[in-house]
Amino acid sequence: MITLKCIAVDDEPLALKLVQTFIEQTPFLELTASCDNAVEAMTLIKDKQPDLVFLDINMPNLTGMELARLLQEQPGQVPKIVFTTAYNHYAIEGYKVNAVDYLLKPFSYEEFLRAAHKVLQITTEASTQFQSVTADDEFIFLKVEYQWVRISLKDILYIESLKDYVKVHLDDSQKAIMSLISLKALEEKLPSAKFMRVHRSFIVALDKINAITKNSILIGKTEITVGEQYKETFKTIVDKWLK
Repeated sequence: MITLKCIAVDDEPLALKLVQTFIEQTPFLELTASCDNAVEAMTLIKDKQPDLVFLDINMPNLTGMELARLLQEQPGQVPKIVFTTAYNHYAIEGYKVNAVDYLLKPFSYEEFLRAAHKVLQITTEASTQFQSVTADDEFIFLKVEYQWVRISLKDILYIESLKDYVKVHLDDSQKAIMSLISLKALEEKLPSAKFMRVHRSFIVALDKINAITKNSILIGKTEITVGEQYKETFKTIVDKWLK
């Protein structure tokens, strides 16, 4: 069984203790850290790389919702988030930051477990959405509607994020493929030597780049802007090409 590393964040000692207890009595959860504010949580998330954060919303200085928004803007893997709050008007905002669930205080262990199982299911499905058929990672399998479709990595031009889906654009006039998975989950499965995240909404195949400017990439007739937070990493690659 997959074990999810967790961090608990709540500025109320009793609420924090309850979440810690619930995590510790759940077989597939592992408590790696806890804290009482979102500022410290940001550092812990960077250091511990948890799979899941149980995050209170109303906290001083930096709210849980603000922390979630900041995490979405950071490159790399973002943990799944389950919000815990005493207020019921944050559901829509939680959806906007891709929170998996929303626990309204006071919540029972049954409700907690239901949310944790939801994260476990998403994580398990993501880990099995890809299967490499060779040691060189020449192919991936993506779930498209009700079937698994094999995609050759050499055919991928770029990948575009469309809310909960990704759109894989292929060369040789092949039809683009839509799959229900996040761009971040796909990024983790692609070989970093061949693919690079250059924007919150785009991953590109490095060997398919036809031209570059200071702020954009041209693949075929498609121009893709390099996002501000990805410019430094992309510049490092470009500098190697131009040496």
